[in-house]
Amino acid sequence: MTTTDDRTTAAAVDPDPLIKLTIADCAAKVLHSAVALGVFGALADGPADADHVAAATGLHERMAPDFLDALAGLGLLERTGDRYGNSPLAEAYLVPGTATYLGGFVELTNETLYGTWGRLTEALTTGAPQHLDPDKGGFVGDRHKDPEKMKRFFAGLDAYSDRMGVEIARAVDWSRHASFTDLGGARGNLAAVLVKEHPHLTAGVFDLERTRPLFTEHTTRLGLDGRVAFTGGDFFTDDIPKADVIVLGHILHGFDTDRRRELLNRVFAAVNPGGRVLVYDRMIDDERRDPERLLSSLHMRLVSQDGSEYRVGDLRTWLAGAGFADSTAQPLLGTHTLVTAVR
Repeated sequence: MTTTDDRTTAAAVDPDPLIKLTIADCAAKVLHSAVALGVFGALADGPADADHVAAATGLHERMAPDFLDALAGLGLLERTGDRYGNSPLAEAYLVPGTATYLGGFVELTNETLYGTWGRLTEALTTGAPQHLDPDKGGFVGDRHKDPEKMKRFFAGLDAYSDRMGVEIARAVDWSRHASFTDLGGARGNLAAVLVKEHPHLTAGVFDLERTRPLFTEHTTRLGLDGRVAFTGGDFFTDDIPKADVIVLGHILHGFDTDRRRELLNRVFAAVNPGGRVLVYDRMIDDERRDPERLLSSLHMRLVSQDGSEYRVGDLRTWLAGAGFADSTAQPLLGTHTLVTAVR
């Protein structure tokens, strides 16, 4: 039974953060729908009124006013009088066809997250991962049965790896190295960014053989045919190509601790003496207090049998156990951590 004292105590605590958290997915879905309907592309040439946006995107007249004003309230559009324009944030990242377009990543998250997270309670009570079938939202893109879905999956990752590649290109002194291999590099987008930034590098991608056709198509389209080599194989059964630098991005979070140690031992054997390993993931802070990193780890538990994020300190211990030395950690994109170590 609620007492007067209980109500008095509750009244002293603002419930607004709880309400906002409860409906947080509403704002995300507004963004997802705006990308799917092409709102930001419709405004790429400059501000326009709601009728123009509706005609270009198929927005219904009953929904358009609140939808467009909500986008403005979220900082994605700017409204002046009855005209709407892309905000600087949207102009930079949400206009299709631009080099910095992140709409593919937005579409990827919309396609893969919501069905899986809708089963969180079941996962929490059973411990069972949800949606291991990638064609129903699983995270392993190279197991899609539908090639077009594979392409959409990789396109979403490319939208993110473009920015990741630029930061990694600047975070490491690549002048000290002549070659690198991107482990699990999919269709070669990160590798393409690195060789464009540092043309002296000999670049390679090591991934499952079924990824090769998508790799060839993508690198040819980028004008890098022959600049990045593809090796097909399995991380745990086939030899990892030797290189001065081996990159593991979004790889270790798919395995349990024993498999992570095993893979890092294999990577150590493949890195040339004096070379280094680069590992990036949404690593958990050592105090386990960052909610975004912990939510990312929970997501990995939802979509994989053994995966999760891991603490920076744990990774540094695993690297030392594999034989690497002088590990360092630094933030990457504000959402990830990059750990490097020397062989």
